[in-house]
Amino acid sequence: TEIERGVHSPLPSLRRRMLGASAWLVVGGGFGMALRFASNLLMTRLLAPEMFGIVSIATVIMLGLAMFTDLGIKQCIVQSRRGADPEFLNTAWTLQCLQGALTSLMALVISMTIFWLDRLELLHKANVYSDPRFPSVVAAMSLAMIISGLSSTKLYEASRRLVVGRIAQLELISQIFGALCMVAWAVVDRSIWALVAGAIATYAMRTALSHLWLPGTPNRWRWNTVALGEIVRIGRWIFTSSIMGFLVNNGDRLLLGGMLDAHQVGIYAIAYLIFNSVDQVWSTIIGEVVYPALSEIVRERADQATKSFYRVYTLVASCVYLSAGVLMVAGGNFVRLVYDARYADAGWMLQLLSIALICAPPRAAASYLLAHGQAAALSAILAVRLATSFVAIPVGFHLFGLPGALCGLVLSQFAYVPVIFYFSARAGLFDVRRELVPLPMIGVGMAAGWVANWGIGLLR
Repeated sequence: TEIERGVHSPLPSLRRRMLGASAWLVVGGGFGMALRFASNLLMTRLLAPEMFGIVSIATVIMLGLAMFTDLGIKQCIVQSRRGADPEFLNTAWTLQCLQGALTSLMALVISMTIFWLDRLELLHKANVYSDPRFPSVVAAMSLAMIISGLSSTKLYEASRRLVVGRIAQLELISQIFGALCMVAWAVVDRSIWALVAGAIATYAMRTALSHLWLPGTPNRWRWNTVALGEIVRIGRWIFTSSIMGFLVNNGDRLLLGGMLDAHQVGIYAIAYLIFNSVDQVWSTIIGEVVYPALSEIVRERADQATKSFYRVYTLVASCVYLSAGVLMVAGGNFVRLVYDARYADAGWMLQLLSIALICAPPRAAASYLLAHGQAAALSAILAVRLATSFVAIPVGFHLFGLPGALCGLVLSQFAYVPVIFYFSARAGLFDVRRELVPLPMIGVGMAAGWVANWGIGLLR
């Protein structure tokens, strides 16, 4: 078993590390989801819906800029045989710092551009981008990108070794700190800057803890041309996939930001927050457990990769399908129970979005392809979903308004599933029987949703 810098004894077996990592991510993700929901619920009592809409779109722009400058540094460290080499790690960290500075500069340029477009009355007045607060929020959020770029590569070393307990704790502490800062600001000043302060505080705590609390290689400024060449070689396809991945995961809000006013986008942001909190738990398991585990298996015993993949697939898929079934039936009543009347429309939006959770398990196969170095296949998968979403969402909105746009979004999620199956079959992974085994959990989840509706009815 690989022994890496910062670890003084052989790592436990891969199976134990996968189970331990999954447990930490589920527990940590569950606490994080509860924390985000609780703080969001409190903030909706203190702030107006349009504030959530503005910050939601500004956050998407920050993520987009990060993706447009991404060289897949994390994936390179996890996949590369030199992923434990200090020279390689420090070169990667140097690149990451430069990426953060570049992203921040680009955000400031976008902020100024939007400001002048609005001043020249070239923006439609009934959307988020024309709100006078929007450029200032984007400029302030650019600070978070510099802070994030300074985070330590110890985060990626831990992911590589599947030692993610401390990462889960780090993320939770950072979220708690950010939530406390956000609520404290909102109590004193009920303005949009409470949401911005919370986001920046979360990034700052995460970066500080990544250097001070995690074991691993301390980061220093380094520029090794051999390491740089390997990062660029591995990262070129990941760069393309990152851009398309951002667009397919966040393009809905970019498009809706130009179609709807800040109030409507704010309500959608509430529905998306609940949907994404569930989706993110399983996406994190795929990214932090399945991909590193498969990468290690491919490096050391490639003939066992397919068998190992399906050992975790059934459990992950069953949980996702169960969650989807519950939200499809009970999502609307849940929103109406916990939020005030201003956010009631988020209920039917959540029910529609939850259908897309059915497409989450096949994404695990994309990790299998990436672990085998087939990043080009991942780009093709994302391209199909991207093309579908950027056609289906505007067409749906034109024909049926916001419900049509969300139906187009869900359709785009299903469009790429056959493409994943195609590439999986080519790689010798696809097994129809094993893919079908967890599907009945959707029905179980729907039944649980009916029971939840009955319970909510009694509470109301």
